[in-house]
Amino acid sequence: MSQQLFSLEGRSALVTGSSRGLGKAIAQGLGEAGAALVINGVDPQRCEATAAELRSLGFKATALAFDVTDEASVVAAIEKLDADGIEVDILVNNAGIQLRKPMIELTSAEWHKVIDTNLTSAFLVAREVAKRMLPRGRGKIVNIGSLMSGLARPSIAPYTAAKGGIKLLTQSMTAEWAPHGIQTNAIGPGYMLTDMNQALIDNKEFNDWVIGRTPARRWGDAKDLVGAAVFLSSSASDYVSGQIIYVDGGMAAVV
Repeated sequence: MSQQLFSLEGRSALVTGSSRGLGKAIAQGLGEAGAALVINGVDPQRCEATAAELRSLGFKATALAFDVTDEASVVAAIEKLDADGIEVDILVNNAGIQLRKPMIELTSAEWHKVIDTNLTSAFLVAREVAKRMLPRGRGKIVNIGSLMSGLARPSIAPYTAAKGGIKLLTQSMTAEWAPHGIQTNAIGPGYMLTDMNQALIDNKEFNDWVIGRTPARRWGDAKDLVGAAVFLSSSASDYVSGQIIYVDGGMAAVV
């Protein structure tokens, strides 16, 4: 019985930014739980390559390349899923970028690019998916926030603002959509071993700081996010909404 609560058999999951990195790991984890996958990114060839790789492993996977920051592209992509007969039962808003630069040196274009990719895209994709979920009276939305949804560090102001926004956007989605059977929650990864963080990983001083500051005494790995993603996408979380689960090795819990 308890295993069935976590089963995603018969459900379809769209994971944005899933052609590589954390999104790919999350998508594969959802596939291992039984979900049919829709792989997204801006590069059609990379999306198809990832989808093909997942299919070779025995998962159901479809490639759907579109720019999550472009409203017309988002609308067209979800309409294509409609035309293909794919109902999105699970949406994971994972697409994101980082920019490290002092605030006084930031251009408005740089600010908007990070906000649009990390925050506005989650609104755009969720809005279109929710339009389909609401009449069905069910659905799961998982927004990928960050440790920076509640904390800040120098040089990443737009990222921090966007991820803080993700936390409250998640609560706003809950306020409007939970009465209609849609559970919306967020995951807040800590410092993860990703390409985006490679420069920090290679910096001995920063690497030592992360390991020393994190109670688990290590960086997070992509697979560390899978359990939380499956839980929030499954029936096991049917009475959980508006929450952010920090997957950060305990960093946010200590001073």
